[in-house]
Amino acid sequence: MTADLRFWFDPVCPFAWNTSKWVRTVAARRGYRVEWRLISLRLLNRHVDYDAQFPPEYEAGHTAGLRLLRVAARARADHGAAVLDPLYAALGARVFEDPAGQPPPERATGREFVVDALTEAGLPAALADAVDDVSWDAAIQEETDEALRLAGKDVGTPILQFRPPEGPAFFGPVISRQPDEEQAVQLWDHVVALAGFPGFAELKRSLRERPQLPAFGIRPGEVGVTEDWHGGSRRQHR
Repeated sequence: MTADLRFWFDPVCPFAWNTSKWVRTVAARRGYRVEWRLISLRLLNRHVDYDAQFPPEYEAGHTAGLRLLRVAARARADHGAAVLDPLYAALGARVFEDPAGQPPPERATGREFVVDALTEAGLPAALADAVDDVSWDAAIQEETDEALRLAGKDVGTPILQFRPPEGPAFFGPVISRQPDEEQAVQLWDHVVALAGFPGFAELKRSLRERPQLPAFGIRPGEVGVTEDWHGGSRRQHR
């Protein structure tokens, strides 16, 4: 069955996680099939000076994302593409939905953390061995490059492609709050309408609310502090 949407994710990106929750709501309401695909912020930024471009915790966080993507790549190779749906859901919930805060990179890629996510997704614990297996990086790089070919190089995560494989692809939408079910469908229709116009390229502002996620100390209904994500980062480029 052909997917209605392709969604490229890095499991450590909070904006990708928020958008994925919105997409899941819409997919359930509309009966859409989502194909989850892999993109690594660490590989995407492999030539970047992290000290100059990003806040100090970003390099470790992006590296943790790559390690988790290795597990996802092996899980898909061994058990089929459908397993990325429950696996991403299990990883994202553990990274972003704990009111105690985000786990540090060393714990997020530790065996207990990864095995717990795999178990919830119905997958073998042995897949956790892939966190340190760099042989999966080539496949992740290939999918990262695929996303960049579709959406351009000056993008981040998530990347969505509508009506694949020929439909348009864009970075975003980046959302900081979760809409209710009716708002979710309305937002979807507006985004699809924009994406469907061949001349549409970008609609953007760099001011963003801190994502409305328990791991960031923001409860449902609260509004996160507004930050300026100049060039995709909270740090101004030098």
